[in-house]
Amino acid sequence: MAKEPEIFRVAILTVSDKGSRGERVDEAGPAIGVIAQAQGWEIIAMEVVPDELDRISEALRKLSDEKHADLIFTTGGTGMSPRDLTPEATRAVIDREAPGFAEAMRAASFRITPHAVLSRAVSGLRGCTLIVNLPGSPRAVRENLEVILPAIPHGLEKLRGSNRDCAT
Repeated sequence: MAKEPEIFRVAILTVSDKGSRGERVDEAGPAIGVIAQAQGWEIIAMEVVPDELDRISEALRKLSDEKHADLIFTTGGTGMSPRDLTPEATRAVIDREAPGFAEAMRAASFRITPHAVLSRAVSGLRGCTLIVNLPGSPRAVRENLEVILPAIPHGLEKLRGSNRDCAT
């Protein structure tokens, strides 16, 4: 008999100054939500924070440690502008990097646009949570998730299996 797919708890964190002030409607976060729900995963939080290192780090810690997200997708703040601080905030809270996700996304994106090399996205583990930085546009979110989605369930199962504190 086929094994039933795991239901993972997903949090989505949009990093956007304009979005946090209500000056722009976040479309990338909801796009992630649609894709995650299509996988059968549970959306436990959707938040928007400004491009501020402390606010991003604080939100990531809360979503991991208090809300017990299995997976946090960030969107936005991964480029080269001075306010793009999502990678730094992610590195500040993770215990270990999981670079394959970001590497795969950049490689696939580079086939579409040479601007993919400008991405500074990172991915890593905080306790029982996988954190993956995604770009800020809905189209780029869809393209990048298409690349990494097949590996996420196995990665989270390995994380759960290797850490009894992560068992559901």
